[in-house]
Order: sequence, then C-alpha cells, then structure tokens
Amino acid sequence: MYNCLIIDDEPIAIRVIKKHLAAFADFKIVAECNNAIEAMPVLAKEKIDLLFCDIQMPQITGVDFIRSLAHPPKVIFTTAYRDYAIEAFELNVIDYLLKPVSFERFTKAINKFLEMESHQPNQPVFQQDNSNSTPEYLFLKADKKHYKVNLDEIFYFESLGDYVMAFTRDKKIVTKERLGYLADTLPAGLFLQIHRSYIVSISKIESVGPGFVEINKKKLPVGRSYKPKLIKLLENNKS
Repeated sequence: MYNCLIIDDEPIAIRVIKKHLAAFADFKIVAECNNAIEAMPVLAKEKIDLLFCDIQMPQITGVDFIRSLAHPPKVIFTTAYRDYAIEAFELNVIDYLLKPVSFERFTKAINKFLEMESHQPNQPVFQQDNSNSTPEYLFLKADKKHYKVNLDEIFYFESLGDYVMAFTRDKKIVTKERLGYLADTLPAGLFLQIHRSYIVSISKIESVGPGFVEINKKKLPVGRSYKPKLIKLLENNKS
C-alpha cells in the first residue's frame, strides 16, 4: 500500500486527484493539506510514498517547499502554471501535471511512479561473472518464487499491463514487472524494444519483414517509433 499526501489550496483540485487516484489499487490518501505548512507535521509523523503538490500556494511555493525537505518523498506536481517546469524537474520529481488534470495524463504519472517503485524489492536481479561486465542471467519473480533465466535463453518479453511474460524455447514466465523498467535495464547490445509491448532478443531474430520481426516462427509487430532503431541495427550488421 502506498501512502499519499495531497497539498493544494484548491478544494476542486483535491477532489479531482482523489477521484483519479480511486481508480488505482494500493494507494491510500493519508492526509489532505491546504498549504505546505500544514503538511510539515504530516510528513514528520507519517511515511509518505507519494506527494501530490500544488506550486502556487500561500506562504511558500511547492517548489521551495520540496527544496527545503532533507528527504522528500516522490513528488508529482499539479499546477495551473507552466513557468515552474524547469525548476520542478531539477528536483527530480516524477511528473509535472497541468490543471485541469485529465485522467489519461494522471494515469501516465502514476505509471511512472510504479515503474520507479518496481526497481525496489521485486526488480529482476541480474548476475554476472567477474570476467564479464555483461549480465549472464537474471531472476524473475513469479508464483512466490524466483526463477533463474539465462539471458541467452530468452526469446522475447511481452507486456501484459502490470505484468510481463518472458518467453524462452520451452517455457513462459509471468512476472509482476513493467516493460519500461526492463527496457532500461536489459543489456542494449543483447535486447531491443521493437514495440510498446515487446522487447526481443537480438540474437533470436530470424527475419525482418515490413512492420514485423519473426522469432521462433512468431511474427511480432514493430512500432513506428521503434522502427529507426531496428533499421540502424540492420544497417550496422550488413555484411
């Protein structure tokens, strides 16, 4: 369960955040504060995982407030002003949402938070030998166990929303992980994301056609935004 704190001097803005957040499991609103001064004792007393914070507020701005905290929680700014975006991201906030906040945009921010959290206890554990900087295998958590999977056995990963399915020659492993995290952590020289739902093992690609790659006799789609990297890979490997 993730503990959340909302700081905003606009009651309507607080209601919007509460309504949007109610659609997601595992999020609990610990407190609602009208300004940063009210939030200080809450942060001192409660463990807050995610803070929704307005910027233009009485007494102290949200940016100055976050900057004043020695160990701030993860932050999503919600504001009607674009002017503070650079300052906000210098504080390594998760996202910067402009009011009125749509549910679609809110969802993207929550997914960013969940991806960051997935780096914690349930992240894939990579192992390597001392003579090689490239990981040789990873452990994927599934069914209350950790499965050791050699990287050279993996054909591809397929996103299933909050889960990812790893395909090898003889098995499928469904793990509570996000494809975005795998895309950032898998060795770039061994794996390539070809679609928002697929990461493939480069060595397992059997053929490339118009809009697809074929792996283990299965055609996987290539997304338009991922196509340039695939083309670059093909050009770099021309004989």
